[in-house]
Amino acid sequence: MAITRTRLVLGTGTDPWYNLALEEHLLDTVRKDECVFYLWQNQHTVVIGKNQNAWRECRTDLLEQEGGKLARRSSGGGAVYHDLGNLNFTFVVDREYYDLHRQLGVILQAVNSFGLSASFSGRNDLVLNDQKFSGNAFLQRSGEALHHGTLLLHVDMSKLSRYLQVSAEKMQAKGVASVRSRVTNLCDHADITLKRMEEALADSFALEYGKPDVLAPSDLDRDAVQKKYEKYSSWEWNYGKTPKFDITLDTRFAWGGVEMGLSLNCGVITECRVFSDAMDQAFVENLAPALTGCPFSSCAMAERVRGLACGEDTACIREELADWLMQKGF
Repeated sequence: MAITRTRLVLGTGTDPWYNLALEEHLLDTVRKDECVFYLWQNQHTVVIGKNQNAWRECRTDLLEQEGGKLARRSSGGGAVYHDLGNLNFTFVVDREYYDLHRQLGVILQAVNSFGLSASFSGRNDLVLNDQKFSGNAFLQRSGEALHHGTLLLHVDMSKLSRYLQVSAEKMQAKGVASVRSRVTNLCDHADITLKRMEEALADSFALEYGKPDVLAPSDLDRDAVQKKYEKYSSWEWNYGKTPKFDITLDTRFAWGGVEMGLSLNCGVITECRVFSDAMDQAFVENLAPALTGCPFSSCAMAERVRGLACGEDTACIREELADWLMQKGF
C-alpha cells in the first residue's frame, strides 16, 4: 500500500493547548494510506518538550504575568517560544511512510522558493547562513509517526530570550554566546509574509505528496479534540509533580541534557524523575523506571542504564550516560 490520500489542515486559532490537542487527534486518526500536513500558529506561548522541567526551562511566572501560556507537547526536544511571527507545521503519517528527509524537503523547497539557500543541519535544525530558523521534533508510535517544527518568520526575539532559560552548559555545547545569536527570522532575508509562506508550503506539499483535501479544524471531530484539550490545558500535564529530591544529578551531552531527581531510603532509589531535552523520547522515559529500586551506587546505576532495551541508534546514548555515572564514583 502506498500513500493515496493527502490532507492539508489549516489552523484557525492561536490557543496552543487546542492546537496541540488537534495535532494529537490527527495522529490518532491518520489512515495507513494517507499523509496529513497541518499548519498552525500559537500566540505568546512557550512550548516545552514532553520530558522537560517547566520551571527550569521557562520563566513561568513572568510568562503568565504577561498574559502568555506554557504548553507541553507530546514529542521530545527543547523549549521554544511562539508568537504570531512563527508558523508551525506538522506531518502525520503511517510509520511505514515516515521519511524525515522527504518531509524536510517539503519545507526547504518552500523556503528556498523565495530565493534563499536554506539547508538541514544536525539532528533537528534548518539553517540559513549557519543561523537556525526552524527546529524540529518527532514522535513515533508503533503504527503512526509525527514530525513537527517551527518556522521563524518575524518572531519577537526579545521575547524569546525574555522567557526561555537556557543553561550556560547548553550554550557552551552549541558554541554560541546567546540564544539570539544563533537564530534568525526569514523575513530578514527575503520578502516573506505569513500568507505567502503558507501558500508556498501548500504548493510544495502538493508537489511532493499530491494535491490534498483542504480542511479547517471545524471539519474534524470537535468532541474528540475537546477531550484532548482538557489534557493539554491541565496543570498536571504542563507542570506536573516535581517533588523535592534528596539528590539531583545533571549533565549535558552532545545529544542533550539530562537531570535526574532521586529520592533515597536506606541507600536505595525509591523515586526517580528524569528531565531531558534529548530527542529520543522513549529512552528518556525508560530511565526512571529502570533506576527505581536500584541501589544508589555508580556501578549499580550504570549497570541498569546499560541493561535498558533500546535500538542501535540509542546504544551510544546509553553508553555515554552509563560511563558518566561510573565517573561520579558514589
